Amino acid sequence: MDTATSQVQIPNYPVWLYFHPSMAKLASAVADRCAQLSAHWEDVHQGNKSPAGSRLVTGDLKCLQRQFSYSVRRHVQLRDTIRWESFPDGFPNLFIEDAKNMAGKDVIFFGSLHSPEVLFEQLSIIYTIPRYLARSFTLLLPYFPTGTMERVDTEGQIATAKTLATLLSSMPLTARGPAQIVVFDIHALQERFYFSDHVIPRLQSAIPLLEREISKLPAGVDKIAIAFPDEGAFKRFHAMFKDTPTIVCTKIREGTKRIVKVKEGDPTGCHVIIVDDLIQTGGTMTECIKVLRAGGATDISCYVTHAVFPNESWKKFTEPELNVRNFWITDSIPHSHLIGQHPPFKLLSLADVIVDVLWGYDLTQ
Repeated sequence: MDTATSQVQIPNYPVWLYFHPSMAKLASAVADRCAQLSAHWEDVHQGNKSPAGSRLVTGDLKCLQRQFSYSVRRHVQLRDTIRWESFPDGFPNLFIEDAKNMAGKDVIFFGSLHSPEVLFEQLSIIYTIPRYLARSFTLLLPYFPTGTMERVDTEGQIATAKTLATLLSSMPLTARGPAQIVVFDIHALQERFYFSDHVIPRLQSAIPLLEREISKLPAGVDKIAIAFPDEGAFKRFHAMFKDTPTIVCTKIREGTKRIVKVKEGDPTGCHVIIVDDLIQTGGTMTECIKVLRAGGATDISCYVTHAVFPNESWKKFTEPELNVRNFWITDSIPHSHLIGQHPPFKLLSLADVIVDVLWGYDLTQ
């Protein structure tokens, strides 16, 4: 290690991690994985050879392959010290028990805006934390819920993605400057410009989780191809699959109906994996499955980062008629844990990619 690098000074106190109750399981997993990774890192730099897997069970993370250039990595401390209660009229009655000790701390809040019912209480918390003199503040918001309403096609429509971005941009500055907002697989990358200069959006992707699952598939059985249900998904993700054949589906109008057809690519003889950022009712995905199978696909799997599925619309994918081999989803939305219990759904935890994000920057500051 060179002299310049070894002199980098990193605070040795832990980063505080608060969370909304709906994100308790994921927040705990992130804290545990950070602890495992820190222990592994310490073993390596102390010359210890711990048994493979005895401490490190975080999966194949980029941070394990990264050349460590700092002599210290900070720990993450889970803080279950926010009281989430309500007054008789239904409005939030919130209390941060350790607020007086927050001054000078680097704070992360793990939020979920999956429902309008939990929006106000979480805005109240994230607006308050910087006011208690937090040294820095990072909002982990895996799912940006209004992302699909990002533009106005007809006068009178409301781009609620801009509205929510404006609300989140109202967070006060911290001692180190603007708060940061970490979002995974936002619907459209240009939505970063909906946030004001008072916050810094950090747009990440959970696609590495899918890549890991693909690597586990039996080799030599079927050729893998990646399909996108529309042009938007193709634009968003195709650059992440440069070495894999791709197929693009599109909706076209025939009379009064809009039908799905294959626009580019050939599914013949392939295990096709349909990739998108989120899924709502699943109508487009269902039609995409049918047209790809009719086009010669030998097997179909699906992946979405955000399993929105209102009104239990996920149940249609459990029907044998669709014959989906795997339907990978992440735990970016609380009800995904329930959905993941029903084949063909398989739940992938965001904990690994979140730890990779934190380990690569936040825990070195």
